[in-house]
Amino acid sequence: MTGGAGSGFDLRALLAERGAEGYELHARHLNPQLPRMLHTIGFDRVYERAEGAHFWDAEGNDHLDMLAGFGVMGLGRHHPVVRRALHDVLDAGLADLTRFDCPPLPGLLAERLLSYSPHLDRVFFGNSGTEAVETALKFARYATGRPRVLYCDHAFHGLTAGALSVNGERGFRNGFAPLLPDTRIPLGDLAALERELLRGDVAAFVVEPVQGKGVHAAPPGFLAAAQELLHRHKALLIADEVQTGIGRTGDFYAYQHEPGVEPDLVCVAKALSGGYVPVGATLGRDWIFRKVYSSMDRVLVHSASFGSNAQAMAAGLAVLAVMEDEQLVARARAMGELLRGRLAALVGDYELLHEVRGRGLMIGIEFGRPSSLGLRSRWTVLQAARKGLFAQMVVVPLLRRHRILTQVSGDRLEVIKLIPPLVIDEADVDRFVGAFREVMDEAHDGGGLMWEFGRTLVRQAAAGS
Repeated sequence: MTGGAGSGFDLRALLAERGAEGYELHARHLNPQLPRMLHTIGFDRVYERAEGAHFWDAEGNDHLDMLAGFGVMGLGRHHPVVRRALHDVLDAGLADLTRFDCPPLPGLLAERLLSYSPHLDRVFFGNSGTEAVETALKFARYATGRPRVLYCDHAFHGLTAGALSVNGERGFRNGFAPLLPDTRIPLGDLAALERELLRGDVAAFVVEPVQGKGVHAAPPGFLAAAQELLHRHKALLIADEVQTGIGRTGDFYAYQHEPGVEPDLVCVAKALSGGYVPVGATLGRDWIFRKVYSSMDRVLVHSASFGSNAQAMAAGLAVLAVMEDEQLVARARAMGELLRGRLAALVGDYELLHEVRGRGLMIGIEFGRPSSLGLRSRWTVLQAARKGLFAQMVVVPLLRRHRILTQVSGDRLEVIKLIPPLVIDEADVDRFVGAFREVMDEAHDGGGLMWEFGRTLVRQAAAGS
């Protein structure tokens, strides 16, 4: 037996010795632009512990998390049930990933996942959302024998080469061509969808029921009508629920907001991990899986080295148990309606506040051109420098002064996206709304540190930083 008490590795001691070097290590060995960006906007803090929807910095200050690790922390941080499940599976000493057996945990998690979408039959487990999308793209193209996949303007389905082919944001695609055959259509445009289907080479249409970029929901009736068109032309509907699934929008899956929608393939990840072990899943119809895995010769035609590992499966099972025991789908719906309603009530109070939209605990706050001359001139300067700077001006004081972490919803968008853990409570809603009002009050005063920071952003945009 190796790796005993004398192995010499002590994680606690390592973090105690070098934990303060995080930004320096990132600058030297990882993405050099990340620490640069964080220093520039004043987000260069050191966080030491976390629980639920809150985390604490090195000075012991409490922060409210309205970002949830881009949706990964659906249960909040360090949920005790998920922690216990991971301790249990490690202590069990299972013969994991032998590759030539059929352990029970993947089957059990697949069974539980499929119970939320009973029209689907089988699951492939990978390690991330982008892998789930890659799987859906491969399966759809093979099952239909067609090459082309349709997607929407402003879609985000991942950054690996296949998923990038259906990414609707040019900034992510630039410099990585050639990609897979694809065609982009506007979200909600049935005529554009039918026009492409008539060409006879479309394998599938992949869509986020609520787009992460900008928080735009598919128009009422669009998914059902799209599904009918696709099936009439022998193409498949792929629902990307990587961010919207697992209760985020107040239903288990966001496509379930629209009656009659039954996607052929569904991609999930993020919150299924419990925030610990990466896991992605592609759910699909039996006939699709049987076409891909059509013989014993093709048994490993699509696989993932770490897919279905015991830790990920245990985390996923624990997450689904917590979702039911704590009724988090209903909680997301109730807290989402409360938060969205209170923010929407502010639209008439602030001329810079244009719209509040979303579903469940996936909320977009959009800013727009003000009517008064003084604010309009400042807005125009920001827009001329770079669209999206005002939203960044709101995000920064929310963190710096109110210790609330949020994000701008996409490059060059005047939209803040709120995707907090599903466990937030009414006190957290009060805290956010109160802080947001204070930031809006300062913005409408037309001066102060907020607009000074805006001038800094303008200078950086002009310099090409």
